[in-house]
Amino acid sequence: MTLEICAGSIDSAIAAAQGGAQRIELCSALADGGITPSAGLIRRAMAIGGIDVNVLIRPREGDFLYTPEEVEVMEHDVRLCASYGCNGVVIGALTPQGDVDVDACRRLVAAAGSMEVTFHRAFDLCRDPFDALETIISLGCTRILTSGQAPSALEGAEMLSRLVEKAAGRIIILAGGGVSPDNAGSIVRRCRVTELHASARTTVASSMAFRRADVAMGAPGSDEYSRKTTSPEIVAAILKSMAG
Repeated sequence: MTLEICAGSIDSAIAAAQGGAQRIELCSALADGGITPSAGLIRRAMAIGGIDVNVLIRPREGDFLYTPEEVEVMEHDVRLCASYGCNGVVIGALTPQGDVDVDACRRLVAAAGSMEVTFHRAFDLCRDPFDALETIISLGCTRILTSGQAPSALEGAEMLSRLVEKAAGRIIILAGGGVSPDNAGSIVRRCRVTELHASARTTVASSMAFRRADVAMGAPGSDEYSRKTTSPEIVAAILKSMAG
């Protein structure tokens, strides 16, 4: 059993390792679904040791229909990750019709070289999941991160089980979306998956003594003095649930 933690900060990456996770998906801006982290964050996460680092390659929030310029940006980021010795990258691109963008993904897979390649939850927005499955396998990807095209992995359990059956060992199905200590074991058993993806986050209060409560850096009314970060205790609890 493998647990991958979606880590949006260096604190979260360290907490994932402390909790016993085997791998992180390193990203930034989790509130926007995740985008490519900075070079500094990648380098520092690589220094943690004892945990594989896969880096999300996504140049912006929003849909997964990319311009040629955006694909070029993603290629550069993939090569940067390879030069840093990352374990893998996490990619995905779609056509306007909701199919896998084979040309864009082929370029990213080629840039990845010997690194692992995960196709991310763009899969959950594909028109035909089984056609997309075969296309992603043909591209040479290592795994697919998916909630079974449902709001959460638990709700998508039937589809996840069908994907595992159709994959027949040719690619890893990584179940993600709403994974918690309360449902991790159930998802593993119902979907017959060997890998789960979770954020395992909790809310942490700011240590700032001086505060301006009337000024928001994000959306009006947002709390600038708390943040969500991965908890090593929640990571450990998910692993225990998976094993049980």
